[in-house]
Amino acid sequence: MKWKIFIVAALIIGAAVGYKFYSDSINTEVDKTYETAKVIRTDLTRTVSATGTVQPRESVEVSGKVTARIQEILVEENDRVTEGQVVAILDGKDFEAKLDQANFTLTNARQKLERTERLYKIGAKSQEELQDAQYEYDRAKSAVDLAEDDVNQTVITAPMDGIVVGEPKTPGTMAVQGSNNPTVIMRIADLSEKLVKAKVDETDIGSVKVGETATFTVDAYPDKTFRAQVLKISQTDTTNSWDTSSSTTSSSNSSNSVIYYYVTFSAPDEENLLLPAMTARLDIVVGQVRNALCVPIAALKTDNQGAYVERITVKNGKPVAEKVHVTVGLYGEEFVEVTGGDLNPGDDVSITYEAEKQPSNQNRRRMGPPHPPM
Repeated sequence: MKWKIFIVAALIIGAAVGYKFYSDSINTEVDKTYETAKVIRTDLTRTVSATGTVQPRESVEVSGKVTARIQEILVEENDRVTEGQVVAILDGKDFEAKLDQANFTLTNARQKLERTERLYKIGAKSQEELQDAQYEYDRAKSAVDLAEDDVNQTVITAPMDGIVVGEPKTPGTMAVQGSNNPTVIMRIADLSEKLVKAKVDETDIGSVKVGETATFTVDAYPDKTFRAQVLKISQTDTTNSWDTSSSTTSSSNSSNSVIYYYVTFSAPDEENLLLPAMTARLDIVVGQVRNALCVPIAALKTDNQGAYVERITVKNGKPVAEKVHVTVGLYGEEFVEVTGGDLNPGDDVSITYEAEKQPSNQNRRRMGPPHPPM
């Protein structure tokens, strides 16, 4: 008899607990509130951010083709020069002395050749002797040409129109020629047009196309916006990490996990405000839609059927959420384009995020009465 009383008491307690749980959930649903935003139509723009460096469109390093001390510098920093203008003179005394010696040798070789030709014509010299005299003359002539070229190379001219950027070397400096580390006497740059060379992350490079526009700022003029246009996109990353044949690039890739690609922009600068090496912070326009139907990105949710939003309507004085599946297009900074789905401008959508609640072990135990003892 006692065990029957125990079972009845357990059922009563379980029913009471279940009712309480159900009542609480109903009240929570009734009292639930939503933070909402409107579905709107607006112009939508997607941008990719990058950082780059201002560069002249063209620049050259002026070096000597012979090794000699700088005798004279004829231009200063910021001077405008034209192609062919003399900008520096090297000490040419040693080369002039070599030219004098080469001319003396050439004179002797010419006289010997003329004498050998006269004797050959009367049979007093052999053809072999005539050929030797001709060889000595040709070699002496080549030495003169080389010495003359060395003397001419002591006069340094501008290879292009432009402006002298940076301080040139001072007179008395030894200007060393060479293909590896020649002495740079001065730098000349064409500053009539500016470029920006930027590094774009591999996750964004696929969105960037030649001809797309961009805006950028520099620290020197934080309140001024400059415009730019994509000129070219490098076909290899900044470190050539794909080239496994190079031990240098392999080690560099192992230490740098982020891959970047160079993108070059043209940057009109009518006011001549941009200087080489300035840091440019760019926003590249990679997508644009006019009068797009948009919802806030915060309103977008996903389930196993895809993307959806919760449209909020009021029924019987209480907010009711309706799940509306949508297809999306362009993403902006705050909004995303809706290209398909039953939404209209002015609809209210929820921007409230709630993690899916899992019932606790305690609640699961309280869902029903305990089993009676066997």
